[in-house]
Amino acid sequence: MFKLFKTCFEIINVYKKKLYKNCILLLLNRIRSLLVFFLLILLFVSPAHAKYASFVINENTKRVYHNANADTRNYPASLTKIMTLYMVFDALKSKKISMNTKFKVSKRATRQPPSKLHLSAGSTISVKNAILALVTKSANDVATVIAENLGKSERNFARLMTKKARKLGMKRTTFKNASGLPNRGQLSTARDMATLGIAIRKNHPNFFKLFKTKSFIYKGVKYSNHNNLLGSYSGTDGIKTGYTNASGFNLVASVERNGQRIIGVVFGGKKARSRDKHMITLLNRYFKTNLKKPLVRIAKPSELPKTRPEIIVAEKNIKSFKILPNIIDRLDQDTTNEDWFVQIGAFSTRLNAHKAARNARNAVPEQLGNLPASLSQISKNNSNNTPERLWRVRFIELAENQARSVCAELWTSGFSCIPLPSKNDSS
Repeated sequence: MFKLFKTCFEIINVYKKKLYKNCILLLLNRIRSLLVFFLLILLFVSPAHAKYASFVINENTKRVYHNANADTRNYPASLTKIMTLYMVFDALKSKKISMNTKFKVSKRATRQPPSKLHLSAGSTISVKNAILALVTKSANDVATVIAENLGKSERNFARLMTKKARKLGMKRTTFKNASGLPNRGQLSTARDMATLGIAIRKNHPNFFKLFKTKSFIYKGVKYSNHNNLLGSYSGTDGIKTGYTNASGFNLVASVERNGQRIIGVVFGGKKARSRDKHMITLLNRYFKTNLKKPLVRIAKPSELPKTRPEIIVAEKNIKSFKILPNIIDRLDQDTTNEDWFVQIGAFSTRLNAHKAARNARNAVPEQLGNLPASLSQISKNNSNNTPERLWRVRFIELAENQARSVCAELWTSGFSCIPLPSKNDSS
């Protein structure tokens, strides 16, 4: 009997060892699988999170003035719509569609998140209005409408966009949708976007002019262009902004002065205002005249006239005049860099104030993005003339045209909004 028990225990120990060995092998396999998974994430996802990149090029000479991470793949966000519009311009040029062609709106298009025109399923929108909606409002629902009408499906349209990108020389760009809404596979570079900016003006010069549209009205609602450089930076005539949480604030700008055209690209700005200022700083560097290369050629001695004309100087008395002090003060003030803010409202609880700020960001993502709201507690008299503590919500450090544009879009979404210069802050 004892031998039988001993034999049984030996058999159990052998199985225990085998079971233990199998558990160890299974655990090692799991660890190896997890390591492979995380390595794949590092290889394919992390390059897109470098975020900041910038690139400045002279369109005429193709001389690169500035390059910072220009070939790093990042999320293009709504810069994607430049290619969407390129495809529309191609279709117009080949007479496949006209400005009056009606695009049908699908249920899928209406479900796209803001920014959007809030189109209704089964309705139609003209090609002209669709173009202007992308140029100004950067409407995601309209981008999907275009994709489905030109490419039968958005997925197929994105494949056509990528094919066109390769043809234009955009080697590191892949499109997965027509709007630029978040997708891990939707990637581009600052250099590629500059290439697209040059190509769309070169190949579609008449349609490119639409990019400087400052606002457009659709069904009685006015939508302002998100490109704050239009009208505020001399020579700007396009082209597009973009924003998602993953991309930051992006911008492609086209500026022409004295026959010199420069394309600038910025990826990964922290705020719309700081992105715009950074773009202006980059452009200013390269619009300054190079004194070593005079704009006017000096005449050769043989080209000078033999007899010089007599120059007569006539004296003229000019009455002195005074400039009023308040005019002098106004001239001395630099209003171009003046900060503005928008006030969303005042709320009874901090929680409601946070909700209002979040809803405002969601309604105007390309303008406000992840910009932190300024929450402050104030005291106001209620209807009974007794003090009441409220939480005030503001978004600060905006440019004037950005503040006005934000409020215009918030009003159309049913929000209250007041744009004001910071100097009027009576807090």
